[in-house]
Amino acid sequence: MKRILILVTFLSITIQSSFAGEGMWLPLFLQSLNEAEMRSLGMKMSAEDIYSVNQGSLKDAIVHFGGFCTAEVISGSGLLLTNHHCGYRQIQSHSSVENNLLKDGFWADGHQEELPNPGLFAKFIQNIEDISGAALMGITEDMDPKDRQAAIDKNLEAIKAKYTLKDFEEISIKPFYNGNQYFLFKTVSFPDVRLVGTPPESIGKFGSDTDNWVWPRHTGDFSLFRIYAGPNNEPAEYSPENKPYTPKHFLPISMDGISEDDFTLVFGFPGRTNQYLPSNAVEQLVEKRNPAKISIRDRALKIIDKYMRADEAVKIQYASKFASVANYWKKWIGESQGLKSTGAVAKKKAYEKDFQNKINQNPAWQKSYGNILSSFDTEYGQIKDLAFTNDFYSEYTRNVELVRVANFMRRLQKSHLAGDSEGYESFKGRVSNFLEGFYKNYRANIDEEVFAALTEMYFTQVDRQYISPEAIAMFSSYGSDYSKFASAILGKSFLTTKASTFSMMGKPAQEAVQGFSSDPLVKYIDAIARHHTENVGQPMNEIQERIDLLQRKYMKAQMEAFPKKKFYPDANSTMRVTYGQVKGYEPKDAVAYKSQTFLEGVIEKYVPGDYEFDVPKKLIDLYEKKDYGDYAQDGKIPVCFIGTNHTTGGNSGSPVIDAYGNLVGLNFDRAWEGTMSDINYDPSICRNIMVDTRFILFIVDKFAGASHLIDELKLVRPKTAPMPTSPVRIDVKKNKLPGKKGGVRLKTAPRKAMKTSKN
Repeated sequence: MKRILILVTFLSITIQSSFAGEGMWLPLFLQSLNEAEMRSLGMKMSAEDIYSVNQGSLKDAIVHFGGFCTAEVISGSGLLLTNHHCGYRQIQSHSSVENNLLKDGFWADGHQEELPNPGLFAKFIQNIEDISGAALMGITEDMDPKDRQAAIDKNLEAIKAKYTLKDFEEISIKPFYNGNQYFLFKTVSFPDVRLVGTPPESIGKFGSDTDNWVWPRHTGDFSLFRIYAGPNNEPAEYSPENKPYTPKHFLPISMDGISEDDFTLVFGFPGRTNQYLPSNAVEQLVEKRNPAKISIRDRALKIIDKYMRADEAVKIQYASKFASVANYWKKWIGESQGLKSTGAVAKKKAYEKDFQNKINQNPAWQKSYGNILSSFDTEYGQIKDLAFTNDFYSEYTRNVELVRVANFMRRLQKSHLAGDSEGYESFKGRVSNFLEGFYKNYRANIDEEVFAALTEMYFTQVDRQYISPEAIAMFSSYGSDYSKFASAILGKSFLTTKASTFSMMGKPAQEAVQGFSSDPLVKYIDAIARHHTENVGQPMNEIQERIDLLQRKYMKAQMEAFPKKKFYPDANSTMRVTYGQVKGYEPKDAVAYKSQTFLEGVIEKYVPGDYEFDVPKKLIDLYEKKDYGDYAQDGKIPVCFIGTNHTTGGNSGSPVIDAYGNLVGLNFDRAWEGTMSDINYDPSICRNIMVDTRFILFIVDKFAGASHLIDELKLVRPKTAPMPTSPVRIDVKKNKLPGKKGGVRLKTAPRKAMKTSKN
């Protein structure tokens, strides 16, 4: 307890200056670090309402959805709300040309119609602990980095060994502040998660790639799932006997919506940010690394898009893959532009000048930290070309689909040659499961054209010293013709068809490995991979290890040199809270964006038959009749809104919670101008984009006619009907509502007032 108090005291003195919206905070420290600021922005809850170990709190409604998105429980029967794009893979897996859930949408009429999703899980955080003291026990500053990490790993294993876990429980420990602190997360996962409902793509993906990362936005990016549990409401593998999960807490939904400057809290699992990089790193990102990655994906996307537009079956097969590739392609473009427009590099350099002056004024700091910035100059100078080449290689091999399969075959080869027969068979089983789905959505002719185009880019834009001479010789043997080379390499590979691949893998290991070795694609990929690892990967990793060591010292030095500066931990896929306000913004001269969009904007963008901007006839009919039920605001249906919350990948599907603890929105994107918030949060243009829950309710009820789902929700009016300021809190130990001292039940508006007609 003393160690935790010391940590909180230390961190609290760093929070003297901040922007509303900046930072991704660990929820267990909100009371000490953030509650006062949150209340100043309009929050009516307490920090314990948000995160509590002993009583039900908001954190008990927050789910790590599949490990890649966030979701939230919105009913007492385990109903989950997340983004359409988070559930896209599952929706696609249930789709076919004859029964196209992507195109037509899906709404289960009861629990018996809800669709299982093998491999999908819902993970809850049970509690978070600071274990920095135990994790760093025996660690000294002068230790060799590898010895230091080995000692920490040993400490972490000892910490984990002290916990007795039930089935489906897990302990994970993550480093924070570049390894200067460590926190433990105890979790429980539910592996039976079923699809309940999804709007058609024309709503859930409206605007598609054109509007991706863009404001104003008019996308109903949501889908509904449900958690199922076994006996005693505990996690269990899928079974028809499982029942809907009864949660410790679920989020009521506000019918009063939002207004400019309203408090907003986003709760979720942000993936990765790098707020404390030196200027060298940011400069390389803008000038070399992002342009390389953007150019490769741009070429691949144009080829895939051509085929998707020409064939509906291809569109279904490649929809999820295309969206995945396009997502970060567009993000990197906006990130680079944002870093340039806000002068991020210049700001970093000015900050570093101030940092160096601070360090030079203190002899002890000068001795420990005086050479950090000059060392960064040296190391980033050495890694510059290697990092560019590595990005190019990674994107080249990632965006040719069959290369991934070829790398699987290479791994099987290595296992066999190493005499690891058990590892060979185990990995072969996992590969077989992957390949079943892979070939369902694979077109060899598309992949061949992508391979030819990206091989040309790789051979012409990467320094020849970093490309395998063996691979160059293979290419030259086909007259240095990229199309002929692609046709030969992929066309003659047994990997292009499911039948030939499984036939080869089904042979005895020795015979199969010989077949892998003679395959032209496997041979080519093996040649470039070996050369790349030796000449790029290994030397780059050595430099990166030195950079990581410098970054850890730099982080520690900053926190010592600037005790009044606000330092929050970078995102690392752990539970975080970010808070801010609903606000518009002005991205450039004479342009000002409001904070809310409406259904009128959907109709304005409507292009009949267009795969991005088509609109379902029923939605148009509802608009023309103004048949909005109870979900309108001043006679209009709100669709999306923006705020200053600091979000990133992984926050997709995160709940947007109002001042009272009610759901008002669903986070799904960021404004393009501010996507550089992963590296340089700027309150002038960094905005997160959210679906208004009233639009979600309108679509579920009036458009889909799924009013049975509305019936299981708790709908409230915190602004127009006075209510308690704390959300419902459940005594976890007793599993019941507390008395007056422990919290009160939220007031629900009369069901009659909320009920809308079923279509």
